[in-house]
Order: sequence, then structure tokens, then C-alpha cells
Amino acid sequence: MDAIEKAIRNALERGNAEDRAYREKVYRSAFAALDRALQANPGVTVELAIKRRKAIQAKITEIESEFLPAAPDVAPQAESDAPAVELPASPVAPAVTGESAAPPAVSLDEPAQPAADAPRSRVLPVVPDIMPDATLPGVPSIDMSAPASSEATAEVAPDRDERRIRGRRLPLTAIFLTVTLLAAVGIGLFFAMQTGVFKTQAQLDTAPPEAPPTVEDDDFTPADGETGPEKPGAADQARNWINVFSPTDPAHVSAPSDAKAEAMKDDSGPFLRIQSGVSGSAISFDVGQGVLEKLAGKHAVFDIVARAEDGKDTQISIDCNFGELGDCGRKRYAVGQQRSEYLFDVKFPDKRPGSAGTIAINSDFDKQGKAVNIYEIRVSIEP
Repeated sequence: MDAIEKAIRNALERGNAEDRAYREKVYRSAFAALDRALQANPGVTVELAIKRRKAIQAKITEIESEFLPAAPDVAPQAESDAPAVELPASPVAPAVTGESAAPPAVSLDEPAQPAADAPRSRVLPVVPDIMPDATLPGVPSIDMSAPASSEATAEVAPDRDERRIRGRRLPLTAIFLTVTLLAAVGIGLFFAMQTGVFKTQAQLDTAPPEAPPTVEDDDFTPADGETGPEKPGAADQARNWINVFSPTDPAHVSAPSDAKAEAMKDDSGPFLRIQSGVSGSAISFDVGQGVLEKLAGKHAVFDIVARAEDGKDTQISIDCNFGELGDCGRKRYAVGQQRSEYLFDVKFPDKRPGSAGTIAINSDFDKQGKAVNIYEIRVSIEP
């Protein structure tokens, strides 16, 4: 006895099995339990569900035949007229109202053909395909969630149809492709930001920030309220100047390949005319190691005496490299036609310099090839 038959017989034993209406309720409950089991397993195909339903119908037919009265022996020629017991089918999809359906009546309208191997004194019933929507009240519940046998378990195996498998895998494939595309886009944006694709020209310029043209020093405010370059000789009073550069000794000047440095002389005196190239390269003036040793740990003021070439006012920029003693920052001055002094101060750390330093002067900050005349570079120590 398999699990389906055992469950139905146990349900019949808990009530009046001789009552045809009660038996019909038990059968309906069996079909309802089967429907719930099929709905709980979405992998069951339609073909397997129909096969399970037919198996229950066969068991119900076999059980119901035991409750039918024995039919009298009849002549062989009258066998085809033997009446059959038929249980009418309920509607295929009835509305769920919470009320139990009325027991079906027994119809003897059509004859039933007895099975060839069944006893001639018994009449087998015809059980229709019953598909209730809800469990009927008053009937013991039948658990159809477990498979009837190992054969039933094999029949309810998940559908292996390739089209269904592809249909179920499609969302995972779409999610994988979407995540892959988003990751590729994110990596591309990251590398683009690292390589400066989205940076402006100003952001790509890694040079120190350049202030707009001005006639004042970038980071030096002259003492005593003075704002412009001093007159020649105005800074000489009360200062002990140390000579850094003199046009009579241009050997300590270095000019790049596209820059020029030429010693000249006119009514204003000897000078070195420097002219930066189109690349903006500066001309370097050496500051001796001995000079830096005197300035170590002191507050020094540098003085550059210069003027622009006739008829060509320009802006110069100044950078310093004093080795272990640091630098002076970038300076900018507007140089006119008159010889003037351009001052800037530096506070040196108390260290011993390991080598000489340099002062680099760009004669034309706007890179238009303008020249400037350098008369002298000197430095003094503030008291």
C-alpha cells in the first residue's frame, strides 16, 4: 500500500466511510492536498502534475469500488447494459467563498464497461478529475507534500528543459553583465582622472602660482612704508654690503642655450645685459659658499640694481637656490627705464652650507624676449 492510498484510507477510517457524501469529501480533500503540494514545488512540470493527478484518480477508483454493492450475474449478451456509478465533476475553477460544496449525486444514466480482469460481481466506479480550490470543512486533512514513493520522487524532479533553465538563468546573466559594464566604466573614469583627462589647463600647469602683473614684490614689503624700488645709493646708508655679482667679472654667470648674457657699457656704467629665451629660461648668478657662510643664521637683504632696455619696460622674476640654507621664494618686479634697486630679504637657518648657491633671473616674465641690464647684485646683513 503506497502513501497516497494509505492517507486516503486513514482519512476514511476517521469518519463514516459508508457515507458516500463523506467519501466524496475525503476524495476532494486528497485532490486539494495534491494541489497544495504541486504549488509548493514550482519545478514540477504540467505533464508530471497531470500524471500525479491521474495516479490519485486511479487509487480513488480502486478504493471506491470496495464500497459499491455487488451486481447480480447477468447473461453475457447483457453485459454491455450494466449500469455504472459516476461521480459528477465539480467546476474546474470555482470561486473561493469559504462554503463547502454539496455532495454530488450518484448518476446511473450511462452504463460502465467492467474491466476484463475485475470480478463479474463487482462494478468499478468512474471517478472524475476533481480540482477543488479550498479544503472542505469537516474532512480530515491529507498531507500530500511528501512523495508517495521513490518513483513519485523521481517524477517530481525539477524540470530539466533547457528553455526553462535558460529562462531562469537570464536574470543572473543580465545582472552579471550590468555589474561588469559598471565596473569597466568606473575603472575607466578612475584612470582618466588619474591621467588628468578632465583637468583644465590651469590645473595641468604645475608651476608655482603666478600673480597678475604688478609693480610690487610678491612677498616682500619694503620697510618704513616704502612701496617701490629704491633710488640708486638710497640703500647704501648704514649697511655693510657684500658683493655677489659685478659686471666686471661675468665668469660666475650661466645662461641656457636659448638665453643670452652679454657684458656691455654705456653712460650709466658697465652692466650685463641678459635676455631669457622663449622658453622662459632664467640666467643664473653664482652666490659663493663663503658668502653663504657669512649669511647662515642671519637676516639678510639682497639688492639687485637693474633697469630695462631702452623703450622696453619688462617684468622680471627672481628665484633662489641656497642649498642647505633654503631659497627666497619667487619674486616679481616691474623694471622701467631708470636704474633702480630691487630688494628682497631672506632669513637663513643657522646651518653650515655645503656648497655655493644661485640667484636665477628671468628677464621677461611674459616670454616676449625683452632684455634687462644688471648692474650689480649685493647682500647685507640686518642688524
